[in-house]
Amino acid sequence: MTTQPKWAVAPGKMLFTGAYAVLEGSPAIVIAVNRHARAELGRDAENPSAEVREALGEKCPFCDASALHIDGKKLGLGSSAAVLVASLGADFARRGKSLDDPDVRTTIFARAREAHAAVQGGGSGVDLAASTYGGILRYSLHAGKAWVTSLDLPFALEWRAYFSGTSARTSELRAQVWALRDRDRDAYDRVLMKLADASERAAAQLLDGAAGTFVDAARAFAEGLEQLGEEADAPIVPLEFRRLAVVAAMQNSAFFPSGAGGGDVGVYLGTTPPSDEFDKRATQLGMHALDLRLDSAGLHSEPIEEKEADDEEEMEMS
Repeated sequence: MTTQPKWAVAPGKMLFTGAYAVLEGSPAIVIAVNRHARAELGRDAENPSAEVREALGEKCPFCDASALHIDGKKLGLGSSAAVLVASLGADFARRGKSLDDPDVRTTIFARAREAHAAVQGGGSGVDLAASTYGGILRYSLHAGKAWVTSLDLPFALEWRAYFSGTSARTSELRAQVWALRDRDRDAYDRVLMKLADASERAAAQLLDGAAGTFVDAARAFAEGLEQLGEEADAPIVPLEFRRLAVVAAMQNSAFFPSGAGGGDVGVYLGTTPPSDEFDKRATQLGMHALDLRLDSAGLHSEPIEEKEADDEEEMEMS
């Protein structure tokens, strides 16, 4: 039985370390997760996003990103990036290109970055890398070029995701941080240096497979995020996240926003699973544990079986 592609599928992401600092050249650690955007090859979108239109013009594939939302709220798992990558994947797959081909993926990632930058006026592209390549990535920018390296998570590292119940707008938080940079460059540089140092240490420890010291660096990064929010007068680390971080620190673990902050999803990092006390406190604070796992596949196609296609033709003829 032969098969043909029906869907192009791109995973969402969780950013462990490197938020904000990645824009200044520091490395970010990002993982792809098993919630996906799915673009259908043979069906057009009625209202594609601005990024997808920028990349593909007016004729864009229909894309289902419902898995990256709960009750209509964005989870903060990079749904816009996943939709853009999946849509480009559908366009390439429709033209007979294999989404497993490294050159095809490189081209898709480059086009996604161009379209995203044109519409958003910036951004690192780290979420686009996770949606394209999957797995665990070290991501950095140098002279405008993205450098992407695949890594392995240490066996002893435990990670969990918790949704706060509220969605955040990354563009608004980023604007508040840029406003800090414009009005008080010294304060901005001081905090970004702390974030950069923690990001560098986290990436180095992960490369060495050192779970415990990676968690220590992640906790330092979380402290830097909190300080950045205070300096920028931005809700990067909401009160609920701060309270839960205290509980995590009691078991030598870390908890902080995944990405730009402001709500959305938080990440727990430790060498042991979250304690019963941590989960109980998370529930009290309105946090909902998400059943997320690592997605190692990245962008890929899913087939429609020939028999299914034949059945559809028979239904149309009857």
